[in-house]
Amino acid sequence: MDQQKCGALIRRLRLENGLTQAQLARQIGVTDKAVSKWERALGCPDVSLLSALSGVFRVDIESLLSGALPQSGMQGGNMKRLQFYLCPVCGSLLTSTGQSQLSCCGRKLAPLSPVPADSAHIPGLEAVEDECYLTFPHEMSKEHHIAFVAWLSYDRMFMVRLYPEQDAALRMPFFRRGALLVYCTRHGLMRVNPPLPH
Repeated sequence: MDQQKCGALIRRLRLENGLTQAQLARQIGVTDKAVSKWERALGCPDVSLLSALSGVFRVDIESLLSGALPQSGMQGGNMKRLQFYLCPVCGSLLTSTGQSQLSCCGRKLAPLSPVPADSAHIPGLEAVEDECYLTFPHEMSKEHHIAFVAWLSYDRMFMVRLYPEQDAALRMPFFRRGALLVYCTRHGLMRVNPPLPH
């Protein structure tokens, strides 16, 4: 742990959160002298305090240890760049439109990378009133099923979660442009190419 970088980051985060040294010290159970010592690079927080600091500042422990926050480039808020993260323990689905470091159940999650869909993951399409009805030729067992389907356009996302032992079918609004993504529990995230007919 670089004392200079760590101290500078603690000071920066403390000021960004509008905290005095005394206020930060009270929140994590140390003295204001300890906080001052860290910020002047005369020492580093004890390992047992990193979790509390991480919680107060809403940054990960790795950033505190390295003394730097990860840089993220502007992505323009385009929903087509949305990234999906799936927890392998509890099955929670998380999304982010920018570079993120997400974790769940104590595990750091990596974004899912879509690959082209094969024939078992390309849906049939039927118009139903002002919506489309998608059906997949796919089994829906606990061990192997489609977990979610998402349609992304530049300004919106429509997503449906599917569960084992129900039909591999769903209704969604018609979208003129965008990308259809399908997540299979065995084969991962897939992009339907070419996109569905409009």
